[in-house]
Amino acid sequence: MKTIKSSGVMGRLSRENAGKKGITILVGIMIAGTILFFVLPLLSLMLRITPGEFMEAILEPDVQSAITLSLITAATATIITVLFGTPIAYLNARVDYPGRTFVETLLDLPIVLPPSVAGIALLVLLGRRGLIGSYLDDIGISVIFTTLAVVIAQVFVAGPLYIRQAKSAFAMVDQVYESAARTLGASPLVTFLSVTIPLAWPGLVSGVILSFARSIGEFGATIMVAGNLPGKTQTMPLAIYGLLQSDLTASIALSLVLIAISCIILILIRFLSGRAA
Repeated sequence: MKTIKSSGVMGRLSRENAGKKGITILVGIMIAGTILFFVLPLLSLMLRITPGEFMEAILEPDVQSAITLSLITAATATIITVLFGTPIAYLNARVDYPGRTFVETLLDLPIVLPPSVAGIALLVLLGRRGLIGSYLDDIGISVIFTTLAVVIAQVFVAGPLYIRQAKSAFAMVDQVYESAARTLGASPLVTFLSVTIPLAWPGLVSGVILSFARSIGEFGATIMVAGNLPGKTQTMPLAIYGLLQSDLTASIALSLVLIAISCIILILIRFLSGRAA
């Protein structure tokens, strides 16, 4: 009788182990398939071009111009976002004013808007017959199809990312430290600069990096409101699109540059997240 029971237990354990192994294999296949799905397209880009071709393409004037313009406009958009977005993020994190939820919803809206919608909205606003553009045109100021339009498009799509991240960073700061500083005689501004900002610093820097990444990769809104003019409004994503028809090697080279920038950004964010934790 004991032998029969032992055999039954062993059989059940054997079936359970076989089931666990089957699930493990299935999960492993799913994970490997998912990784390959995301990695293979990027790997195909790297294998499509030799180091010599890459360097030759990067040294082309139009390519260098696109890289330079992207870095300058993305940095400018990020600075503007930080200057105007930080007070708004702090206010939303600390003050429960009437209509805050509505304001936060409006600020988050560009994150979920399709780029084409963002582009046409800016075009209707800033065009020569636009809501604001018509008045600017009367005094001789044109925004559409200029470098300024590139920066405006980048701020519009990337700003909400920073504001959202900065708000979370400020919300995580224990107000006990701010209250202690105020008790010791520090003004609100001094408390904000010497206590709140340092404590929220990792989250704020992560927001800056995310905003810069979104700015440098912006395509849809930019091409609609600024066009694709080499040396003037042609950023790296626009150059990739423009060169795709005429110079595939240069297009791939620029794509690899953006991939490298994206990898650096992800590493920085993970490093800052680890420090914050």
